[in-house]
Amino acid sequence: MVVAGLAIVRVRGASMEPTLHDGDLLLVRVGQPPVPGSLVVLKLPGRDGLAVKRVVRLEPEGWWVERDNPREGVDSWIVGAISPTDVVAQVVQRVWPLRRIGRTPPL
Repeated sequence: MVVAGLAIVRVRGASMEPTLHDGDLLLVRVGQPPVPGSLVVLKLPGRDGLAVKRVVRLEPEGWWVERDNPREGVDSWIVGAISPTDVVAQVVQRVWPLRRIGRTPPL
């Protein structure tokens, strides 16, 4: 559900550990332009659903995104740069679990 450009998404998988864990809930701002170092929700080419990745830089082909856990998941090292139209939202902060609530730190 999206309200006033904000939405809640659930992290699935271990590709963003140690920053994010499977089951974390994130508050995201839909349509927010990415900023290098920030976390975004995006569509990965050739994959179903959405993913959370870290924006590294803007290249001529699009955004270069990476996972925080190099042993898990898919990122630009596998699928190349991500089209700006496939970046759906920017992560504002983690909202669950309560013991880890707050802003997500940059690497």
